[in-house]
Amino acid sequence: MALRLLLADDDRAIRQSLERAMELEGYHVTSVADGVEAISALRRQSHDLVILDVMMPGVDGLGVCRVARADGLRLPILMLTAQVELGARVAGLDAGADDYLAKPFELEELFARLRALLRRAPVESSAASEQLVIGDLRIDPASRRAWWDRSELELSKTEFDLLELLGRNVGIVLTHATIYDRIWGYDFGPDSKNLAVYISYLRRKLDLAGAPQLIRTVRGVGYRLGETGDR
Repeated sequence: MALRLLLADDDRAIRQSLERAMELEGYHVTSVADGVEAISALRRQSHDLVILDVMMPGVDGLGVCRVARADGLRLPILMLTAQVELGARVAGLDAGADDYLAKPFELEELFARLRALLRRAPVESSAASEQLVIGDLRIDPASRRAWWDRSELELSKTEFDLLELLGRNVGIVLTHATIYDRIWGYDFGPDSKNLAVYISYLRRKLDLAGAPQLIRTVRGVGYRLGETGDR
């Protein structure tokens, strides 16, 4: 069965060109011209993945991402944009996107990124929806909520993804490269402080909820989540 792809771009020439290319690759494509139509399409029928242009009238691509994630949709989302600054990429990823491709781009790279997103897409199963319990820390992947004892943690999309990844690998040291691949889909480079910043955000919110230091730094390697009292 062909995979269902939602394509949203306000540039008609780009939209029609991509729609033809995607259909030749075997995708069943629904194309729309703005963010309002994209949200409506996402709520009207199921899709396997989404391609969103960032700059669209009405509701932009970032807004569509936020609405989709708020609605509980976990399908892969790829953002297309002419903005190449680091801040713009981080904003897109924080809004809920899984990958980011700058315009202009080659179709071969777009197809490769879509294949990679589909490989990493979460499998909906009873196991995937089970809560993770690590001492007094509770993580609910289905509702994307987390608690320490009775205090709910107010987490951004990226913070929750990071906590869930660590929670599924308790006691295991995850390297920087592994975390970047699983959370952002690519490595920002050895000089990037992006991961350290989000780890600090997560630690601060756990600390405010009364949790001990659960996230351990393994210098030069990465991070691991330990049980309460773990050293």
